[in-house]
Amino acid sequence: MTTTFKDLGLTPETLKAVEECGYEIPTPIQEKAIPIIQMGRDVVGLAQTGTGKTAGFTLPMIDALSGGRARARMPRSLILEPTRELAAQVAENFDTYGKHHNLSKVLLVGGESMNDQTKELEKGVDVLIATPGRLLDLFERGAILLTDIKILVIDEADRMLDMGFIPDIEKIVSRLPKFRQTLLFSATMPPEIKRLTDKFLSNPKEVSVAPPASPAKTVTQSMVYCHPKKKRETLEKILQMEDVKNAFVFLNRKRDIDGLSDWLKKNDYAAAPLHGDMIQSKRTETLERFRSGDVTILICSDVAARGLDIKGVSHVFNYDIPFNADDYVHRIGRTGRAGQKGRAWNIATDDDKKFIEAIEKLIKGSITVEKLDGEKEQPPKSEERKPANKNAKGKNTKKQMADDDDSDVTGFGDDMPAFFR
Repeated sequence: MTTTFKDLGLTPETLKAVEECGYEIPTPIQEKAIPIIQMGRDVVGLAQTGTGKTAGFTLPMIDALSGGRARARMPRSLILEPTRELAAQVAENFDTYGKHHNLSKVLLVGGESMNDQTKELEKGVDVLIATPGRLLDLFERGAILLTDIKILVIDEADRMLDMGFIPDIEKIVSRLPKFRQTLLFSATMPPEIKRLTDKFLSNPKEVSVAPPASPAKTVTQSMVYCHPKKKRETLEKILQMEDVKNAFVFLNRKRDIDGLSDWLKKNDYAAAPLHGDMIQSKRTETLERFRSGDVTILICSDVAARGLDIKGVSHVFNYDIPFNADDYVHRIGRTGRAGQKGRAWNIATDDDKKFIEAIEKLIKGSITVEKLDGEKEQPPKSEERKPANKNAKGKNTKKQMADDDDSDVTGFGDDMPAFFR
């Protein structure tokens, strides 16, 4: 028998908001996590992005907080997010699902007025959604008291680890009440995150809905090899042969993003950059233009790789092969969401061999290597490869361009994390 939201014991007000969004059937992580959270248990949730985990903790939190009242500078719950964009999306969830409850929330992220945020905290807040840096800044200024926190959520914990936020999280959690409910969500469980759960969670219940770091089966993956100076030309050829409705194009270095974006715009593509050096208002504007279709190709760093809930993305292009295999799964997870088919293309050079091998080891399979005319081409790899995904033919959508990329150096993602404060 199929479980519906009506079976999960949500309050009538919350259930009404869910139904108004057109949802009837919870995702697996929602079905598993919501009843346990309602019991007041600590939870460790292992789930990829795009699985509905945000609603999995916001829905029961709304119900749990609906019966109390916040006091000035003393928030009743705290949600920690690694990026401004993720924090903003969680805030939107509370607006959407909590609209029939009288709950207040404050979003604490960098790039916004600290004075305005302090004034909001003075009014009392039920839900505090924050990035670690800004939260600590305001705490150290005496603008926040954390002694009334009843529910703590640490979201995207493995991403927090990648960005170096674990010491900040430990500092924050050490200032919270000992008796609280703690929910931790992560796509993977590296040793450092396991240590965090052992230290800060009490007898947690683990819920998992998919093998950690497994790509969605709805995404068809392909690889094309080229010379480092031919990357732009190669990207253009793929854009021509594919029916690209909209796409993420991922690069490893933020300093390369603006150049590729400008080049595509000069050649009549509706492209725009998204990276950590942009001011918050510009980043928000760019995402809204992408959602609306005004921008169809988003050139970005890994700041956009996790958690952004943009429906109907047809393609992901790894212009640079990620150095972290987990990041590959999260990047291509921007497409093929909610059961829809997606397409992921990887533009590789001979120097990427070891990173590709790590990715294929993680996903337990090979990525189909293609020539741009559709004929398979053996990559520079000695061991025999297993057949993988089938290529999906598209149609020409843009004019031919010919311009060599004179940037043949790729580096590790260095867009951390000045903008998070």
